[in-house]
Amino acid sequence: MAFKDRILQTPDTWSLTILRVFLGLVMFPHGAQKLFGWFGGHGPAGFMQAFEQMSGMPGWLGWLVIIIEVIGSICLILGFWTRLWGLCFVLLFIGIILNVHLPYGFFMNWSGSQAGEGYEYHLLVIGMAWALTVGGAGRLSIDDAMASQDRKF
Repeated sequence: MAFKDRILQTPDTWSLTILRVFLGLVMFPHGAQKLFGWFGGHGPAGFMQAFEQMSGMPGWLGWLVIIIEVIGSICLILGFWTRLWGLCFVLLFIGIILNVHLPYGFFMNWSGSQAGEGYEYHLLVIGMAWALTVGGAGRLSIDDAMASQDRKF
């Protein structure tokens, strides 16, 4: 089986479809905050300043975050190269935990008593993205349509 076939092949299940669509719907607004300034975001300039200040990493990595969150979330919703984008989200959120949220512990800052946010939400994103990386896109996906089209020839 060719590499492309292994990447696109997906089981005919609704559970993966639900995971990918909801992960994409949750991640898109985060990327839109950074790229467009929507949903109360500060746009690219504000994000880059905060990114470099919080992480100490170069700005081009901030653009990689934006690309993953905007393009990746749209591709997840559509089921296009789902395994690739799932892996990108896994790696992104591991980096976010290690570089930002690990010192604040597990729990989100619901009561405002912590100095920052914990990483429980990030673990959920990693789990969802990992399931998509391993399982594929599920039903109603471009991946499935492309894999099916290849099988016809």
